[in-house]
Parts: sequence; structure tokens; C-alpha cells
Amino acid sequence: MSVDHYENFPVASVLCPPALRPAIQALYGFARTADDLADEGDASPAQRAQDLGAYRQDLRAIARGQPPSARWAPVFVPLADILRRHHLPLPLLEALLDAFEQDLHQSRYADRAELLRYCERSANPVGRLLLHLYGVSDALSLAQSDEICSALQLINFWQDCSRDHPRGRIYLPRSDWTRFQVSEEMLLAGRDTPETRALIADEVAWARAMMLDGAPLALRLPGRTGWELRLVVQGGLRILDKIEAMGFATLAARPKIGAWDAPGLLWRAARMRQAKLRQSPP
Repeated sequence: MSVDHYENFPVASVLCPPALRPAIQALYGFARTADDLADEGDASPAQRAQDLGAYRQDLRAIARGQPPSARWAPVFVPLADILRRHHLPLPLLEALLDAFEQDLHQSRYADRAELLRYCERSANPVGRLLLHLYGVSDALSLAQSDEICSALQLINFWQDCSRDHPRGRIYLPRSDWTRFQVSEEMLLAGRDTPETRALIADEVAWARAMMLDGAPLALRLPGRTGWELRLVVQGGLRILDKIEAMGFATLAARPKIGAWDAPGLLWRAARMRQAKLRQSPP
């Protein structure tokens, strides 16, 4: 499947254990299609809600061992096999759909706690599904996976302010606007000011701390899996570095990672050490 979308989650890279690539591709196809139903094209909110409801019914059908509808057969036929083979937890897949449905009716968040509750549905299930495939289920690993995935979601939000705000969607918590004397009008207009930059800087620091709290998981997971996660962590941190380098002006422009960043990411992934994770990046 095409991965020409801008989320910070990797998809079945060369570092992924080959035996798990079909499962990860099936999960990506499920999540990517649902996200597109919620966010792409010109459909009305009512039509999007109807489509996501039908999509959820197909998920529940394959969970019962029944065939899906023809509409999304390329998604659900391989996913049905993965569900059976790996005993994937259905509630985690349903949680992703809950988040996509939430995006249809909620475009503001009162505070950081409310935003993190959204991340619990929109991002954290991805990490938990991957850990399930890897056979990892201890409480510490799950908690650190949640930290990494929530951090990636937040990083994506702060990276995409210049795309989300013109569409009327603001993920910056309202309580933080007040603290930095930033108005909703300023955010929707993409007004790049010292106040908005200070706001983004504070959100970047929050996301960085969360990522570093979860990063030790990458050092515990063995082999290819651990290296994959190291690069995920470093990719997220690299976006934060780019936001900082541009003076936190993401209301005006969107930073991104390119092929030229790969050598640096590999170098930083190789140098990750437990004692250095809490230090600022070079």
C-alpha cells in the first residue's frame, strides 16, 4: 500500500521482522483506510459517520468469522486472516475507529488531559497492537509504548498546525492558549507571533519529555524490533528538532523529514543509551 501520508508511524520497513510484515501491512491498511474515510475527500460529516459505521460493521463481521462487504474486501480479507492467526485484541482496533469518529465532531480540546484521552484511542492502540505481534505484554512495556505513541501523535499535531488550523481543527489545548495569551482567532488565521511561538515551544517540550520517558522501551526490545523502534523515537525527536530550528513557527510552515535525515537518524539510533535519554539532543 502507498505510504505517501505524513504520519510519523513507520510501515513494514526493512527492519520489521519479515514474518510480521503481512500483519503490519494489514493493520496499516485498516487504519489508513479508516483515517481516509474520516478525513479525505469532499464527503459530508454525516456521510463520513455512515461510512465509518459500515466499516465498523465489517470489522465486527470478520471478528465473528463472517465475510466482510465487498466495498472494503481488500482491507478486511487479509485482516481477517491476521485476526485469527495472531489473536489480535478487537478492542484496540475498535478504539482506532472511535478516534476517527471523534474527529468528525470534535475539533477543540480543553486541556492536555482531554487531548491525551484522544491519543489513547488514536495512537496508543497502534503501539499495543505491534507489541502484541511481538509477544510483549508486560505493564512497563505497554506504558512506555503509550508514551511513545502519544508523543508521536502530539508531534504530528505540532508539526501540522499550518495544515490543520485552516481546516478549523485545533489540537493545541485551549488551557494552553490562555496561558500564553493566544486567541482562537490567531490560531485559525495562522498568525505567527511571539506568543504563538512560545505556545508551540511549550508543547514541543511536553512532547519531547513524553518521548524520552517512553524511549527506554527501544533499548529493551531485541533485534530488528528494537532497531525499528529506535528509529521511530529518533524520527519523532528529529521533527521536534526541526520545529525548534525554525523558531517554533509551525503556524506558518510545516517541517518534515527527508532522505537527507537518514544518516543522522541512524547515527543517533546507534548511540542511544539509557543514561543519555533524558539529555537534550545535540
